[in-house]
Amino acid sequence: MRKLASIQSVISVEPIEGADKIELAHVLGWQCVVNKGQMQAGDKAVYFEIDSFLPVRAEFEFLRSNSYRKTDLMGEGFRLRTMKFRGQVSQGLLLPITAFSEIAQGIEIGTDVSELLGVKKWEIEEAASSGGTIIGTLPMDVPKTDETRVQADPELIGEFAGLEYYISTKMDGSSHSVSVDADGFHVTGHNYEYKNDGTSGFYELVKRDGIEEKVTDYAKRNGLQLFTIQGEFCAPGIQKNRLKLTRPEWYVFTVRVNGKRVGLRKMQEICTELSLNMVPIEEVDTDLPSKYPTVDALLARADGEYPNGGRKEGIVIRPVEPVFSKRIGGSLSMKVVSNKYLLKNEE
Repeated sequence: MRKLASIQSVISVEPIEGADKIELAHVLGWQCVVNKGQMQAGDKAVYFEIDSFLPVRAEFEFLRSNSYRKTDLMGEGFRLRTMKFRGQVSQGLLLPITAFSEIAQGIEIGTDVSELLGVKKWEIEEAASSGGTIIGTLPMDVPKTDETRVQADPELIGEFAGLEYYISTKMDGSSHSVSVDADGFHVTGHNYEYKNDGTSGFYELVKRDGIEEKVTDYAKRNGLQLFTIQGEFCAPGIQKNRLKLTRPEWYVFTVRVNGKRVGLRKMQEICTELSLNMVPIEEVDTDLPSKYPTVDALLARADGEYPNGGRKEGIVIRPVEPVFSKRIGGSLSMKVVSNKYLLKNEE
C-alpha cells in the first residue's frame, strides 16, 4: 500500500553548487531540496511523496505560491509535484518530525502517518478526462491502478532477482476498465463506474469497438465468473494527448481471470483473440537487478519518446508470471516515471 506520508531516515545530505540556503537530501530512492542545516544523515524525517495533497495548515504555508490547489473533488490544500531548484530535481517534501507535534519522537522508521497528518492522494475529477454519469464505486474485481514507484521502495528491484520480467510502456492517459461478474457488464474509470447514457468518452469507445460483446462472450465461452480487463484510455483532449492520437484508443495492461492477474503471455493471447490493443512491450529478459541494479539505472531506462514524438511518461515492470510480493501485499509490480517527463509535463 502506498505511503503518501511516512517516517523515514535521511540517507545523506549534500551541498548544491552555488546555493547557500538550500541543499539536497536523499531518502529512500528520492531526492529533495531542503533548507540548509535543517537535517543531517541519520535524522528521522517525514517524507511526503509527489502527488500527495497536503491539508491547509501552518507547517505547509510556505508551499502556497507554487502548490495551492482548490477543486470540487479535493477541496483546498497543497499538491506536491516534481520541481527543480538550482538545477536539482526535488521530488516530494522532507520535513523534520519536530515540525509536527502529533508525531512521537520515538516513532519507528517506515510508519505511515498519512491519516494522522490528513494527507490524501491528489486526484483529478474524472469528468475532466473521460466524462460520464457516475453510478457507483468500483466493482469488487476492479482494483485501483496505482503502481508503486521504484523511488518509494528501491528494495523492490531485488525482488526481481532470477525472475523473467517484462517492461511495458507507461501510456499517458486515464485508467479505465471493463469487467463481467454476476451483476453483468461494467465500465469503470479510476474511481467510479459509469452509466451507458452517451456521456462517457470511454463508454463510446467500448461501443465503437464492440468490447462489451467480445468480453461477455469470452467470459461465457470459458465459464468465467469474474473477468476484468484494465487499460489506459488515451485520446485527443486527455493529458495533452502526448501520444498525438487522432481518435480515442485503449491500451490493455492487466487482465484478471476469476479474481487473479494472468501472466504476460496469457494476456497477449486474450488481447489477440479479442482484437484489443496492448501497451507496448519494450523488453523481456531475466534477472532485472543484474541489468538495472539501481534506481538511477531504471530512471535512465524510463526516458524516451512515444512513436509520434511526445515525451514518454515512463515504464512499468512486472514478472512475466505473477509473483506475490510481501512488500506490496499483492502482485509484484513497479513503475518508473521519467524525471524529464515530470519536469516538462506535471501541472
